[in-house]
Amino acid sequence: MKWNGNDIETYLKEKQFIDTAIVPLLPIAIGSEMKQAASQGEFIELLSLHLERQFKGRLLLFPAFTYLNTLEDHQKMDMLQNWEVKLKESGFSHIFYLTSDISWREQDKTEGKLIWIPSVPLEHMEEQYKHSILEDQVKQLINIIVQQWQTIK
Repeated sequence: MKWNGNDIETYLKEKQFIDTAIVPLLPIAIGSEMKQAASQGEFIELLSLHLERQFKGRLLLFPAFTYLNTLEDHQKMDMLQNWEVKLKESGFSHIFYLTSDISWREQDKTEGKLIWIPSVPLEHMEEQYKHSILEDQVKQLINIIVQQWQTIK
């Protein structure tokens, strides 16, 4: 389910069956790193949408958690942990964070599952090739998510 009126209405009626949240983590950069941040964002957002399609009805894809790339790591982590507390209070027992920003790998202190995926620049690819790459990545993510679901917490 996506973050839109229709899907949220369905979520509110069926939330006892929807225990998984997907939160894309996207850096915002101004200046020389802007293009790289935009490419990472495009990749993670498209990947998240492909993943949501595979698990519609079992997970909720939240809007991206965006942050300035100039923030200190502890500032980003504090803000994300606030999100995590609210998600857990709302009944999400599985939280997955998707990112191509390597800084998260070095400081992951969340209870949710951080999934770091190296970004593939998509801007010059044909649509058919782009979707093929995304589907290959989604297959790997499906395995990670299903394994996490099978883990009893």
